[in-house]
Amino acid sequence: MRSSARRATFFLIVFFCICALAGTVLQSKVGAQSATDQSQFRDNLKQFTDVYALVEQNYAEPIVGDKADDVIFDGAIPSMLHVLDPHSNFYDPKAFAKMREDQQGRYFGVGMLIQQQKDKIYVVTPYEGTPSYKAGIHPGDIIASINGKSTTGMNSEQVSKLLKGPKGTSVTLTTVRYGSPQPLSFTLVRDEIPHPSVDLAFQIQPGVGYIHLANFASETAGKEVDDAVDSFGNMKGLVLDLRGNPGGLLSQAVEICDHLLSKGQIIVSQRGRAYPDQVYTVTHGNGGKFYPIVVLVNRNTASAAEIVSGALQDHDRALIAGETTFGKGLVQTVYNLSDATALALTTYHYYTPSGRLIQRDYKGISLYDYYYNHANALPANKTNTEVKLTDSGRTVYGGGGITPDVKIETPKSNAFTDTLLIHQAFFHFAPQWVANHPKETQFVMSDAVTAEFKKFLTAEKIDWSEKDFDANLSWVQANIKSKIVTILNGQAQGLRVEAEWDPMIQKAIMELPQAQALVERAQKADAQKAAAHLHAGN
Repeated sequence: MRSSARRATFFLIVFFCICALAGTVLQSKVGAQSATDQSQFRDNLKQFTDVYALVEQNYAEPIVGDKADDVIFDGAIPSMLHVLDPHSNFYDPKAFAKMREDQQGRYFGVGMLIQQQKDKIYVVTPYEGTPSYKAGIHPGDIIASINGKSTTGMNSEQVSKLLKGPKGTSVTLTTVRYGSPQPLSFTLVRDEIPHPSVDLAFQIQPGVGYIHLANFASETAGKEVDDAVDSFGNMKGLVLDLRGNPGGLLSQAVEICDHLLSKGQIIVSQRGRAYPDQVYTVTHGNGGKFYPIVVLVNRNTASAAEIVSGALQDHDRALIAGETTFGKGLVQTVYNLSDATALALTTYHYYTPSGRLIQRDYKGISLYDYYYNHANALPANKTNTEVKLTDSGRTVYGGGGITPDVKIETPKSNAFTDTLLIHQAFFHFAPQWVANHPKETQFVMSDAVTAEFKKFLTAEKIDWSEKDFDANLSWVQANIKSKIVTILNGQAQGLRVEAEWDPMIQKAIMELPQAQALVERAQKADAQKAAAHLHAGN
């Protein structure tokens, strides 16, 4: 059998396995398929194989190699799944390996985030404590070669692949740094690189903890949040930042709620066709710690992040602030297939403790509109929106994301701020400033630095005006400081600069007294219910 024929046969086997698996899952709880349905299914598969055979035999160019992969992996399978819903997904070997790497929260390499800009590969940041950070590689360094091989013509994925490798092996990088007369050489020993979900945790005010949870992809996300809370000691309040969090593992959402809610409370329910419904409840509990919590969300807060937000809101444990969340309440079960591929198939819907459906309506909506043009607020007419009650009797809304208790809008960009970001102005200015001020180890923002930045923009032919600066001065200075501090003191300190400036975070902190009142209201409601139950028992 020809290689291309064997390849095509394998693809078709994978495709049919997915079709059969999807059919089995959907039918297992509603009885066997009728003979008519089975016959129609076989006819549809035969039509597909007939079309594929005609394409392979007669297309103007040979369907071999990567193109054969694309036809099935990027064409037939995703198209079939997206007809069902936006979140069922197929993982080819490369994507499946990346998913498992993210879930384990670690990989072996040198520990840096890189980015391709035009024809150069830049170091965005070396992760603290990793080989690249310890060696002294800086944000803004250009990776010129790896083990003597030029990176010219390579993309970020190709460079990243060269940087990864077995633990204990070495790799030599040559970098170009602004202000350095000669290229710099670094020999790094690859090590296990942690990929934490919590990328920032600190006391943003005395007694007030701040945690930014980037995702739930790692199997350590729950422990990371718990460790961060413990590190704050006796807290007066907590801001849990879930903005932009796309979700991830349900188990980690459950684990986080397990340490913030009271024992026995419902966290989330799963309802589907193929498997029995599941209800997740708190097994450990918060040990009587009821410090006020504000959860900060936006339109890109999704999935597991919405489970946490919804559970804390329904039990009056936290005040939700920000924007209405994404509305991703479909549960995917991952099925391992042949040749290191996998299928993530929607098998359940998520419901909050009060019974709100998290999933937003996606019928008749293109994938682009679903992901990028969805509304971030409840419609003015709420007649078609779910209305539920929290434990203390507050009204909450469902039917598409988690509606915040307090609306805090994301600051809007403008032509000036967009221009600076498009040109990566702060990223490229910071290495120049550091090179021109070699004795500076602790950065202090000043008018002199702002003046240098203006000269930099002019030299780079980036449009600006004094009016633009006056209107956006605090934003400009925060971004300058963040990038320079990242070079001088590490990524965590750079992120801290951004958080301390962020107006949404500052507004969230101001809502902590309202969050405290919410906790007290919930405790009072619980006490009344307990008293009523005791009275009824007597």
